[in-house]
Amino acid sequence: MYAVEDVVLTLIQIYYYMIIGYILLSWFPNARESSIGQVIARLVEPYLSPFRKIIPPLGMIDLSPIVALMALHFARFGVSAIAQMIARSL
Repeated sequence: MYAVEDVVLTLIQIYYYMIIGYILLSWFPNARESSIGQVIARLVEPYLSPFRKIIPPLGMIDLSPIVALMALHFARFGVSAIAQMIARSL
């Protein structure tokens, strides 16, 4: 059971870093148009778009990635808690 938990937590952590990378790409001109930027955008944008619908940008500042990162952080805690409950019941 712990192997599954480790894999899921690792995937969440990788996705977390991808979102941070996507945020950092916005600081550099034309970085999101690069091949790496486009791949990251295809993977991250579907997750960020619901947050953007709920949280509109404040001028030039988009706060939705921050909320999305917090949601991933809470998801990590949820995965750990579920794995612990399953482990206790076995």
